Amino acid sequence: MTFGERPAYLRVADDLRRKIVDGALLPNTRLPSQARIRQEYGVSDTVALEARKVLMAEGLVEGRSGSGTYVRERPEPRRIARTGYRDPGGSTLFRQEQALSGVRGTWESRSEQEGASAGVAERLGIEPGDRVMRTRYVFREAGEAMMLSTSWEPLALTGRTPVMLPEEGPLGGSGVVERMAAIDIVVDNVAEEVGCRPGLAEELLALGGVPGHTVLTVQRTYFASGRPVETADVVVPADRYRVAYHLPVK
Repeated sequence: MTFGERPAYLRVADDLRRKIVDGALLPNTRLPSQARIRQEYGVSDTVALEARKVLMAEGLVEGRSGSGTYVRERPEPRRIARTGYRDPGGSTLFRQEQALSGVRGTWESRSEQEGASAGVAERLGIEPGDRVMRTRYVFREAGEAMMLSTSWEPLALTGRTPVMLPEEGPLGGSGVVERMAAIDIVVDNVAEEVGCRPGLAEELLALGGVPGHTVLTVQRTYFASGRPVETADVVVPADRYRVAYHLPVK
């Protein structure tokens, strides 16, 4: 095989990737051994090893202890619906998203007070070290972790009020809009910034991913008359989900 100017390991990875995508190498099929790749493509052990590393980094194959490297299952991506619609029942954004997708999800949460980091302080328009309520969520669909979220609210706004703890009290589990309205703060705008990056080890462990997997990120901030009242980082496994927006036109 002639590889031209492109690095040989990328050409080998391209060919193996094509076989995986086309179905010549089915899920749970063992990837050709390093020796077989070397023989079939006429390359060195180093090239064969680097080609396998590329496929592993892309999440197409996975190593199984004591057994070898296998083609991974490729689930059909499911949609996570994002919408600006608010119903009068005070449901959370997650509940609305689940309803739009026709499924029913559950979540776990834990809230703690902390000093705002520089990044969180900038997003909330407060000083680093100012007290915030941090709440971490794990959202599940049919028992499977499908989304992580960490939110921060300035205690200068919510401290010593009935809504200080997002998941406890008379409005526990309600959305940010409803909770803030209970303390006479009118949320009138929300901004979201979508990105992607390699998942952190802790995130992938919680989401059932493997090292090298990519996650979708949504940085969300709620505003009341231009003042940030809540900001959050949402993390979704990119190989299993797509984020779909349905926003009203005004």
